[in-house]
Amino acid sequence: MATWLVTGGAGFIGGNFVLDAVRRGTKVVNLDALTYAGNVDTLASLQDDPRHSFVHGDIGDAALVARLLREHRPQAVINFAAESHVDRSIDGPAAFVQTNVVGTLALLETVRDYWRGLEAAERDAFRFLHVSTDEVYGSLGETGKFTEETPYAPNSPYSASKAASDHLVRAFHHTYGLPVLTTNCSNNYGPYQFPEKLIPLIIARALAGEPLPVYGDGRNVRDWLFVGDHCAAIRRVLEAGRTGETYNVGGDAERRNIDVVTTICRLLDERRPLADGRARESLITFVADRPGHDRRYAIDASKIQRELGWSPTLTFEEGIAQTVQWYLDHQPWVQRVLDGSYRLERIGQA
Repeated sequence: MATWLVTGGAGFIGGNFVLDAVRRGTKVVNLDALTYAGNVDTLASLQDDPRHSFVHGDIGDAALVARLLREHRPQAVINFAAESHVDRSIDGPAAFVQTNVVGTLALLETVRDYWRGLEAAERDAFRFLHVSTDEVYGSLGETGKFTEETPYAPNSPYSASKAASDHLVRAFHHTYGLPVLTTNCSNNYGPYQFPEKLIPLIIARALAGEPLPVYGDGRNVRDWLFVGDHCAAIRRVLEAGRTGETYNVGGDAERRNIDVVTTICRLLDERRPLADGRARESLITFVADRPGHDRRYAIDASKIQRELGWSPTLTFEEGIAQTVQWYLDHQPWVQRVLDGSYRLERIGQA
């Protein structure tokens, strides 16, 4: 049975990845600091599963990470751990530098030392996969897409901190030979996403009949990727990606923010109409744009498709319908996130 150390595995993408990996038979050591968006409720189905070990801790704690590596001897480390919300990075950039830059550096140093001590065959098979974002590339005009060769041009404290972490990962490969892989993904959506991000926020507020805030004119464009497809891409890169390489992962689903919001309104009106019969589109409220708001992102995922045979399985229409239904079916999970009670309990900590 393969063993992986997954950092940030109680977050949105990391949690989905852990659930899927364990279901597929991988043993996962799950290290998460449980900051505000880390949610052990996401992992509740694994509470008694011997293939999953949850550890409450920080990637910057070198002694803890070294102990986990020594005791569990994983064949791979997959790094999801990050502060990831642009708005929060604008209000408090220091936390993003601490986790995304300083924390990643500490993790890399500890993993490098562990990797150096492995036997030759284990060392050759070992991988460090770093999960990043398309936001490091900056903003696009009306045409074009981000490729792996697009120069970095981050425009927010969040994307700047992720760009720095990407550069550190690259440097550890070229300087020390650490077998790294980097993925840069487009906007994810799906089950278990913390409701500060656009899609779960709009679902929660629309269900409550509250105003639906949309930045600026709502015409900012994002490429949307269902989280299950993203997890499949990460697995594929881990299996067959060329060390030292970067792979862009996109959903080939560019949508304006306003169109995403109106689609959610329509789906909810069909499935759970408001008591007063109002169409939820009437709740849309345009608010002042956030500083440095990138206008358009779009991913060229032809490299991962060509080299590794990965492509998204769901269209945006299929994925968003599944997502809306998931939130309708899991309102207790949503409510515990919204009222903060999920933070009062911990499962399986070591």
